[in-house]
Amino acid sequence: MTQTITVTGMTCAACEYKIKHLFSQIPGVTDVLASKDTNTAFIETDQPISIAQLRDALQNSEKYAVSESKPAKEPGQTIAENEGKSWWLIYRPILLIFGYITAVCILIQYADDQWNTMTFMRHFMAGFFLVFSFFKLLNLKGFAESYQMYDIVAMRWKPWAYVYALVELGLGFAFLIDCCPLITNITTLVVMSISIIGVLKTVMNKQKIQCACLGAIFDLPMSTVTIIEDGLMILMSGWMLLSI
Repeated sequence: MTQTITVTGMTCAACEYKIKHLFSQIPGVTDVLASKDTNTAFIETDQPISIAQLRDALQNSEKYAVSESKPAKEPGQTIAENEGKSWWLIYRPILLIFGYITAVCILIQYADDQWNTMTFMRHFMAGFFLVFSFFKLLNLKGFAESYQMYDIVAMRWKPWAYVYALVELGLGFAFLIDCCPLITNITTLVVMSISIIGVLKTVMNKQKIQCACLGAIFDLPMSTVTIIEDGLMILMSGWMLLSI
């Protein structure tokens, strides 16, 4: 059955995913769809969920409030139907960003009239970290709230979610000017290896959590795309370390 609950206090995509995450922990809940635009949460349940249970789930998140259930707009309508988007529409932002960064790095090599794999990777990693940190910094709080839901460090030490965005920015500039290659690549290898642990756990447990790679600007679910993204940075930094 589907319950429709009014939830106030949601202001961004990170809030939507936080509501989904918190409500999904309630016994009997099989899926959740939250919308900041309509201040509602559609909850798929095996049994009716009381307002008291929902409020208990939000007890550590004072900015959100729930009110009495309303009938679903269309009885029998499932959350899967509400989220029926194609793979391309979901991941288009991140694929376009990767495409632009790759194209720019190839054009730089073309202008130099000589292909250098190490230089290509360094420019690619600079572009990756600068662009991705930019989107995180557009809504740092929203990013932090999403990141704290799955990163193994940020879950235990919340300030790390804020520090992480600045570390990415610093790595972007370091790769761009080729500053301290040894330290830069070791930092990248360590930070991204830690980050991928939370991603792998989330994907393997089939949890429906927002990927915070592009901050709270785009609505991207955690998936194998996120694993590939982090894994690529780990491989490149490891390769560059071996070449120093």
